[in-house]
Amino acid sequence: MKTKKIKTLTTAQFAKLHEVNKRTLHYYDEIKLFSPKTKSEAGYRYYDLSQSLDFEYIRMLKELSMSIEEIIAYRKQPNTASFLQLADCKIEELEHTIESLKRTKKVLQAKREQAIFCQNLRDQEIRIEHCSQEDILCLPYDFAQEDISQLFVYIKEHWSMEQIRMGIGSYISLDKLYANDFSIYDGIFSPAFSKQSHSTYKPSGHYLCGYIKGSWDRLPSMYIKLLEYAKKQHLQLSGYAYEIGLNEFLIAQPDDYITKIAIRIKE
Repeated sequence: MKTKKIKTLTTAQFAKLHEVNKRTLHYYDEIKLFSPKTKSEAGYRYYDLSQSLDFEYIRMLKELSMSIEEIIAYRKQPNTASFLQLADCKIEELEHTIESLKRTKKVLQAKREQAIFCQNLRDQEIRIEHCSQEDILCLPYDFAQEDISQLFVYIKEHWSMEQIRMGIGSYISLDKLYANDFSIYDGIFSPAFSKQSHSTYKPSGHYLCGYIKGSWDRLPSMYIKLLEYAKKQHLQLSGYAYEIGLNEFLIAQPDDYITKIAIRIKE
């Protein structure tokens, strides 16, 4: 019976097949991680095609953030028990990574939608919008503290960085707005990734919304304009006024900063 000859590849051919640099293969050979099947007397390396799958398993372990030392140690004494332990550990790590990537995707989608929305906004524009119920996380904060730079430190003590990237807004009661008291807010909020035990929500319904460009010192005039609009249109407002920036990641000048104000209208 005629036996099939296993095809051998040079280092360059094997590197091209697996889309790696030749230096990577030389390095793996030097540290005894992955060596060619044969070497000629002249020192040329030759790999068998049968080594391809083994090489891809090594690359998979590397992609799973295993160190070279860990991979070498495992390959010296591979067995079912050590593989199962490795697989369980890496599957759990991958689940965490996948969830983190999902949250990052959600942030990017939200920011992308805001960027598109901001393109055609006019300064001090007023709209009535229907908003779905939104889960939010809230923290007490009145902005009366002397050192506003400590706000981020305060937030970081309670929320993850991923949550912070969703955006930070503030809310103030209607009683304070009617009293023209814009100095002390009731707290800060962030749109929650998902419903959590300690989260609350902005109720669904129609909201009186105002959009203003520029620094925060312009906000009181926008609130006055919104209240006057509600009075003329015979709108009854309820709850809190929610403020949040929409384009802080898009602008180079503070004058281009867009703040959205939303106040729920009683049905």
